[in-house]
Amino acid sequence: MTERVHAVIGDLVGSRRLPDRGAGHRALTAALVEVNELLAPVQPFAVTTGDEYQGACTALADAVLAALLVRLTVLPVVDVRCGIGHGATTVYDAERLPMVQDGPAWWAAREAIDVLGGHRDARRTWFVGEGADRVNAFLLCRDQVVDRLNPRGVRILRLALLGTPQKAIAEAEGVWPSAVSQQFSRGVGAVVDAQHLFASDEMPGAPLRSDG
Repeated sequence: MTERVHAVIGDLVGSRRLPDRGAGHRALTAALVEVNELLAPVQPFAVTTGDEYQGACTALADAVLAALLVRLTVLPVVDVRCGIGHGATTVYDAERLPMVQDGPAWWAAREAIDVLGGHRDARRTWFVGEGADRVNAFLLCRDQVVDRLNPRGVRILRLALLGTPQKAIAEAEGVWPSAVSQQFSRGVGAVVDAQHLFASDEMPGAPLRSDG
């Protein structure tokens, strides 16, 4: 079976230096389960070999959101980087997870993650495919904002992207709503709105927002 998808390849950053590698892999597995339940990707996300994971989405907006949600879920235990590629993929064995497959989508995703391996800055997501300049401009800015969030900001951003209202986020964090509003003004709100605009452009439909 051959179809066009947005293939996603990710890996753990610096996992060999973790004092508890098992904790890193458990965090990653939990993140992938959540992404699969939320986004229902065309190919479920799963750990492949060693520190790598992969999955595939029909929409680019879902692929970039999946990459971010995985990162937000595993931080601060470990960080991840993620390459996304668009193109055809041929599945040879759909019964096996990860699926036995090949094709330009996966070659492009591998090229994207190789680009990340050549940089030591805050970029954690890269795209290879049509319109790559525009997409990567968005991803560069997004990753830079996320990199500057404190641990609470990371948790709040994750909940906001999941559609949790600000009042419920404050209750979950055990803080006043004003503390959540401050995090939104420091970058959380910008990332949520940027994801909403990106999704609206790629795939018109229900926005991902977290209003008060």
